[in-house]
Amino acid sequence: MNRYTLPYPDKELIKRIGCTKEELHLFKNVQSRALKEAQEYKQKFFAKHLKIIGISGSMRTTNDSAAEDSKTEWLLQQALNKAKSLGASTELIKLKDYKIMPCKGCYSTTNTQCHFLCSCYPQGKVGDDMTNKLYQKVLDADGIIFATPVHNFKISSLMALFLDRLISMDGSLSPADKDNPKDKELNIKHTKYIELTADDNIFGSGYLRRFIGKVGGIIVTAHEAGASLTISSLYMTLNHFGMTFPPFSNMYATAGVLESTYTDTKKVENEEYKKMTEEMACNIITTIKMQKSNPKLFWTYDSHIN
Repeated sequence: MNRYTLPYPDKELIKRIGCTKEELHLFKNVQSRALKEAQEYKQKFFAKHLKIIGISGSMRTTNDSAAEDSKTEWLLQQALNKAKSLGASTELIKLKDYKIMPCKGCYSTTNTQCHFLCSCYPQGKVGDDMTNKLYQKVLDADGIIFATPVHNFKISSLMALFLDRLISMDGSLSPADKDNPKDKELNIKHTKYIELTADDNIFGSGYLRRFIGKVGGIIVTAHEAGASLTISSLYMTLNHFGMTFPPFSNMYATAGVLESTYTDTKKVENEEYKKMTEEMACNIITTIKMQKSNPKLFWTYDSHIN
């Protein structure tokens, strides 16, 4: 791990931030934990094991109102099957099986008002499945394939809920005061501390982006229009999270406006679209192996801002 030293003496930081000596000590402790977590992240990043998860944003199932299984999940499963045949361990995560509470928008108060793990739904009995289960699954993955149907020219409400809650993985730190994590005044000071002390050359000295280097893929299904808009919005979000996208890492499967939706399944669940998902899986695996091949190379970002 690169050696990290503060760019200013304590007295100068206290003056610039307007904090107390005790508060400065809290900020240093958070930074120390982030540096340790960053080192552990990089060690796992370059490990040989390959883990691919598929995230389904579909609500459809034969046993519920739709009375038909999800075409989106069928395509996602084909991609995961191919990844498994290439040596990766895989898991299909159906968001409809989990309780996910909505994001409360703490990040918009100040960067350090949003925490990881999410302090709005703390881990344990008061937490939801996002905090207690899904964050760890995302952390453990080398590659993530996001699959969603088009709902009103956009991602599904389930996928939107999931993405909103992923914001706490994108740079957020542990709270400076674990007993009062939403202390706005303290968290503003914490933000100022990071702006003054982060070093872009030392991973974890500032905001810790936990998606950095994870390889992504996108699958979208639609009856007619909206697929390209949906892919674009997903891609922009995930790329700004820090994910890597290989060539041909997104695909959409559409039916047609001139025929009824009851004909969609046979038009989507076919060999041509299956082949596209398999090619995506191949490119994801190849990209992961390329990234893992040289531990001296790693992605960079502005760690002063989030």
